[in-house]
Amino acid sequence: MSRPQEDATSRIGSGRRRLGVVVSAVVLVGAGGWFAGTQVQSPADAAASHRAPKAGPVTVSVVRQSLTASVVATGSVEFASPRPLSLAGPVGSGASAGADGEGAEQRVTKAPVAGTKIKEGDVLMTVNGRPVFALGGSVPMYRALGPGTSGDDVTQLQKALKRLGFDPGGTGGTYGQGTATAVADWYKSKGYDAQEPSPTDQQQLGSLEQAVSAAQEALLTTNSGAGTASSSKTGSAGTPAPQTSTDKQVHEIQVKSAQRALDLANGALSSFKATYGTKVPAGEVVFLPKLPARLDKVSVKTGDTPSAQIGTVTSSDVVVQAAVPGTDAQLLRHGMTAKLTTADGKSAQGTVDVVADGSDSSSGADSAATAPSTTDDTNSASDSDSTAAVQVRITVPEPGPLAGEAEAAVKVTIKVGASDGKVLTVPMAAIHTSSDGRARVKVERGDAVTDVHVTVGLSAAGIVEVKPDGGTLEAGEKVVVGE
Repeated sequence: MSRPQEDATSRIGSGRRRLGVVVSAVVLVGAGGWFAGTQVQSPADAAASHRAPKAGPVTVSVVRQSLTASVVATGSVEFASPRPLSLAGPVGSGASAGADGEGAEQRVTKAPVAGTKIKEGDVLMTVNGRPVFALGGSVPMYRALGPGTSGDDVTQLQKALKRLGFDPGGTGGTYGQGTATAVADWYKSKGYDAQEPSPTDQQQLGSLEQAVSAAQEALLTTNSGAGTASSSKTGSAGTPAPQTSTDKQVHEIQVKSAQRALDLANGALSSFKATYGTKVPAGEVVFLPKLPARLDKVSVKTGDTPSAQIGTVTSSDVVVQAAVPGTDAQLLRHGMTAKLTTADGKSAQGTVDVVADGSDSSSGADSAATAPSTTDDTNSASDSDSTAAVQVRITVPEPGPLAGEAEAAVKVTIKVGASDGKVLTVPMAAIHTSSDGRARVKVERGDAVTDVHVTVGLSAAGIVEVKPDGGTLEAGEKVVVGE
């Protein structure tokens, strides 16, 4: 009896287990259906869930701050007042000259040296062993200077000799014996002989002196010839025959002719002596408007013929040349301070001297650096102003680290304006122009955007000063700069 009961109990247990499995399966199927139902979407629902949120305005905060406007550019260090340097004529006569002291081929025997500082009276170079001196003066050398010459160039020479300590006896502009003596002494102090008369000049002087002597002798002979002629004519009693009127007329004509010849000879000798003596050849002096100067570049070397430009001379003053866009150049004025920074961070200070676009150099910077308004109701600034580069020259009274840095690049920073303390500022992109030409900003307040008219002021680095005009605007408020 016990076995049948155990079998029945076993069948009941098995049936319960199968029921549990079925119930579990149903629960899992139901859960899967619920999960699938929550994840599966229609195409419309899927598109709606991936749609970008509605676009809103791009805003930035109004900031209260101090504002400084500057023009920044790259400049090049140069020396001021460059001018070509050349010789006005031959230098002396040279050792290989002909008998007349002229015609020697000109050759550089000691070349000039670039970078040399030139003082008054210095020897720039030598040609055929003769010196080329530098003297101060605005009138260029264009001829030989010697006894008998006169003019502004002679005055320059006389003043230069006096500055060098060699008194020419006057500065009236006429080259006389005093000037010749001073020139000779000056040359000697430098170890050279001044240009004395050439053999041809000496020969001509001798010829002219002989002509005077001959004319004097002829006149004396003519004067004494009248008495001799009278004594050679005697009457029957052995007494001199009286001189006829014809003889007297002939004699007078002869005397006048001899006297005229003597006068001409004396005149020629005097004229020649007036130009005879110590001279300064055209090529032995170069007048420079400002000394000391600097020999910037050299175009000749030893052995060359100095027939063309021999180099470039500048003043020793340092300047910086910078190219500035036209819109920025309009903000610059004569006398503005410029900060000059070298590549290694050293700095010097300069002053705006020339703005090549013809800006009014007498006006100040009170109207400089205002923000440009837009041409329509957009966020783009006006591009109607010219952006062509304008040359700006900056003088540097105290070069400091820029001394000797010719052609070096420097950063140029010129302050063109500053705000009066802290002011309200917004990006330039926030400025709009209404149809009536008034500037305004769009201020986001809650869910609305409100127009506030403003007056624009100083601008710098894309930031502009604004003052509310008939409305309110506070620091921290949001202004629209884009959509």
